Amino acid sequence: MTTAGDLMVIRPRRLELPVWLIALGLVLRWMWRGLWWCLRHPVAVGLVVVGVSLFREFGRAGVIVPVVLAAAVSALWRWRHQSSWWTWCAGPILGRFRQLFVYRRAWREAMTLCGLAKVYDHRTVLPELLRVRSDQALDVLTIRMVRGQTPEEFQKATANLAYAFGRRHARVYSERPDDPPIRSGYWALVLGAVDRLRFRDRPSVVYLVVVRTDALRTLVDPFDVPSVPDFTALPLARREDLRHWCLHLLATHVLIGGATRSGKGSVLWSLVRVLAGGISSGLVRLWVIDPKGGMEFAMGRPLFARFACKSFEAMADLLDEAVTVMRERQTRLAGAVRVHTPTLVDPLVVVVIDEMAALTAYLQDVDLRKRIAGSLGLLLSQGAGVGVLVVAALQDPRKEVLPFRDLFPTRIALGLTEATQVDLVLGDGARNRGALADQMPRWAKGVGYVILDGTPEPARVRFSYISDDHIRELAAEYPAPADAADILAQVGRETATEPARPPLPRQRRGPLLPDSLLNILDRDTDGGEPR
Repeated sequence: MTTAGDLMVIRPRRLELPVWLIALGLVLRWMWRGLWWCLRHPVAVGLVVVGVSLFREFGRAGVIVPVVLAAAVSALWRWRHQSSWWTWCAGPILGRFRQLFVYRRAWREAMTLCGLAKVYDHRTVLPELLRVRSDQALDVLTIRMVRGQTPEEFQKATANLAYAFGRRHARVYSERPDDPPIRSGYWALVLGAVDRLRFRDRPSVVYLVVVRTDALRTLVDPFDVPSVPDFTALPLARREDLRHWCLHLLATHVLIGGATRSGKGSVLWSLVRVLAGGISSGLVRLWVIDPKGGMEFAMGRPLFARFACKSFEAMADLLDEAVTVMRERQTRLAGAVRVHTPTLVDPLVVVVIDEMAALTAYLQDVDLRKRIAGSLGLLLSQGAGVGVLVVAALQDPRKEVLPFRDLFPTRIALGLTEATQVDLVLGDGARNRGALADQMPRWAKGVGYVILDGTPEPARVRFSYISDDHIRELAAEYPAPADAADILAQVGRETATEPARPPLPRQRRGPLLPDSLLNILDRDTDGGEPR
């Protein structure tokens, strides 16, 4: 009989198994693991089987000769088509090697010290490294997160992860960073089905891109000038993976933020260069405002349909005329199309402003500043759909300097002076997602962060360097047409006037004074008679 104070020890029933059964279970377990590994790595298993078969059949020559032939074919492949060689040959091999000997060796330590390891049921649970893909410059790590984690936790630890693996730059993506390929040909249906499996939505997976070799340290040569620019994909910069970053200019406005001598001129002149073919043909009209007296854009004056650099009155007139063009197109295109398509008869108007703060914050004439701000507000809120676009650059992106900053859908952040300015240019949380624009090194002129289409994570790019000689060549080879100055006269139309509306009657109101004082004021001071 037991009482409440007695201690009862309950031991579980022991199940004793024979030794042969335990040994059989271990053997089956390791056989299953080996079979599963073979199924997951068919290429490695096939190479081992072929190598053993050739060695048994021909001896050492059966192994050495295929290796030499494979090396020769690989060298020829790389010489003829390096991009596909990295995609299908060198990339998978290098990625597998770095997964085994670089990342797995430091994985537990890195995840624990970076704060990404979790404790559950008195044991440490780590994110799982699934795969590593490599190319010329990057390592893309596919990581399965611990249950309950979000990509934001990895984004906050981006800098820690980069230095944990011995690199300076890293980026975290919640979706696969590369775009699915466009398939064509006989096997398009089969390859398309494989792509749907590879690029499917995987909420439990995050992608860590580690910059192994910084491809942005070298200057980017100017891109070729297309005869007909593709306004949905204008090549302006080089990405970290050595691919081109293309700007979608159609139906959008562009804001470029960067400190002094951070490379804003590289962005603006790279855009002018890729539009040069459309400028000379009449498909594009550039209206340029340079408040610095023409120090930036005067060299390319023949490229511009309109140019204002000294008089703020002329700059205000230019913006007013842009609003006039916008109003005319709205009247004509309403109910016909939703987005304007540039043509030779109806060209694309791009208003380029070098230092926008000089017009919106530093201008001393208050009336003129209000007039400019009103025109800019109308253009930014209504001009994108009718083909009147604004491309503006500034140094200080604060709200009091640029009150309509949120009206720019496309934003580019170059080197900035403060960490808070990164979120002001690219949007809230951009710095936590890896846009360290305030930590740009001294050599990184023209290096900036952009938001890729379809993904909220920023990408690091370097814009092409356009020298003075390149600008002079552009101005001489691609001048704007002679009749490009007045776009309304060029297309043979006039602006539709607003219908006259009678003014509404307004009730007369006096000052807010007490009745006793009003009675005194209403009487004549001489005779006391009411007025």
